[in-house]
Amino acid sequence: MSYRRDIRNSRSVIFDDGLEEGGLRASSSYSHNINDHDNDKDIDSLQDTVILLKRLTDDIHEEVESHNHLLDRMGNKMDISRGILSGTMDRFKMVFEKKSGRRICILASVFIVSFLIIYYLIRYMIPLWF
Repeated sequence: MSYRRDIRNSRSVIFDDGLEEGGLRASSSYSHNINDHDNDKDIDSLQDTVILLKRLTDDIHEEVESHNHLLDRMGNKMDISRGILSGTMDRFKMVFEKKSGRRICILASVFIVSFLIIYYLIRYMIPLWF
């Protein structure tokens, strides 16, 4: 505390001759008018900033609402596709549980794999030989 008191005392000694840090002392009414003018400018600037922030938050709110609507629609479509896929898997299980259906599935998968192997050989290997 004594350190602050010493600084204040030394400061008052330095500026006792009528000078302040920024120059001559201004009259209190002039200083008060300047402060009011600066405060009014700061208030206007703050008001503009608040208006800008309100617009931004309104835009963000609208964007969030549109995304929520989009996600709800997407969720509904996913539920529908899950139901369709579930029905397809149930039918596939019924076919695969039968012995004859199992043979047909194995035959179809062998045919598809052999077709892919032949396609790969024709597409990528034969041009290398010539």
